[in-house]
Amino acid sequence: MAKKIQRGKSAGKRNGLFRNSIVKLILRVVKLAVIAFIAASLFGVILYRFVNPPVTWLMIQRGFERKGRGLDWKIDKTWVDFDEIADPMKRAAVAAEDQTFLENHGFDFRAIERAIEKNSKSKKLIGGSTITQQTAKNVFLYPGRSLLRKGLEAWFTVLIEAFWGKKRIMEVYLNVIEMGDGIYGIEAASQAYFHKPASKLTKRQAAAIAVIFPSPLKWSATKPTKYLRHRQYLILKNMRRLGPLEF
Repeated sequence: MAKKIQRGKSAGKRNGLFRNSIVKLILRVVKLAVIAFIAASLFGVILYRFVNPPVTWLMIQRGFERKGRGLDWKIDKTWVDFDEIADPMKRAAVAAEDQTFLENHGFDFRAIERAIEKNSKSKKLIGGSTITQQTAKNVFLYPGRSLLRKGLEAWFTVLIEAFWGKKRIMEVYLNVIEMGDGIYGIEAASQAYFHKPASKLTKRQAAAIAVIFPSPLKWSATKPTKYLRHRQYLILKNMRRLGPLEF
């Protein structure tokens, strides 16, 4: 009996040690994964501070969606530097998407609160993302909605605010944002809609492009609905109210 008890205790001890080893191994793997993710994300953000992002997950997804509809693969984009983008386009982007862009640190908590309040009363979801958050989402993340993705978006938002600065954020934002079916970035959009370079856009043309940012596959900058014309009027009004944009 004593030997059986002893063997039982030994077996229990071994099982306990085994479980502890498994837990330690899991914790170590998780720790290494977190460290690897932080290192990789820091590397990516710092790299794109100096190197222009060649493609985004959304561009690839849209390309496959076009192929699924029997259309040709299309990623129409041409990178232009910050100084090659007309000032009205930068003002239109701020007026339409994030009027506190130059003052906030990547998050506009009042806009988030307003979006939550409106979404609770309507089935139509309204976003409260800043230009920095949208840039983080477009450049580093996959399309979709989830708490994990929102957490990753917040992480990358903090990083690009810290390492890029507002001028680089605006430059990247206007060069990767979707602006039509297979059309990405302000230069491609300017050529497609108005047959001119982004450096030559007028105030009204810039506002017409900024209007379609929320739904570029549904709306057109050159064939606006009554709703879009009203939105364009509001954006032009906000552009006039904005102070100097000192990047």
